[in-house]
Amino acid sequence: MNRAAVQHVACSEVSEVPARRVPGEPGVWVFLFGDMVVFGVFFATFMYQRSLAPELFDESRHTLSIGIGLTNTLILLTSSLFVVTAIRAIRRSQTRATQLLLAGAVLCGLAFVGLKAVEYTAKVSAGHVPTENNFFLYFFILTGLHLFHVLIGIVVLIVLVTQARSAASSPTRMAVVEGGGCFWHLVDLLWVVLFPLLYLVS
Repeated sequence: MNRAAVQHVACSEVSEVPARRVPGEPGVWVFLFGDMVVFGVFFATFMYQRSLAPELFDESRHTLSIGIGLTNTLILLTSSLFVVTAIRAIRRSQTRATQLLLAGAVLCGLAFVGLKAVEYTAKVSAGHVPTENNFFLYFFILTGLHLFHVLIGIVVLIVLVTQARSAASSPTRMAVVEGGGCFWHLVDLLWVVLFPLLYLVS
């Protein structure tokens, strides 16, 4: 094999290697990082306030239902698994599988909202409202802000279900799907931090 042929083969092999890229649109990542910064500030403020009144925060923490918090954690982790698998399916033009997986993620999101409503109702009925002390103030702020993200995420997932109806996969469509998936993973990640911060750490 002459030199020109070797170079041609080498170039062909390089061209077959997929270029690495960030999933979704760059603008989505700007939004996601900004969102994480906002939550990071809230997390830091919460920990500072807890350091000022550790006994009060620990006593208030014991009124929370770890069972509901853990169940919601498992629900969101399961939903993220559905989303990851759905994105793989849509890349393979498996329309029906994609729709079912995204629908499963939507159901998980709705289950999270339902359990959070039950938890809020129980807390308010017991007199644990945001004005009781700083722990419950931050509990309702942090979990309420996260719940708002969950609701937005559910709407995003429903949009992705409609996107999955078409078997055709264009770069723009995949960017929308991947961006929506990244947002839902952010929702999951935030709760993975919130759960131990609010329910477990003394």
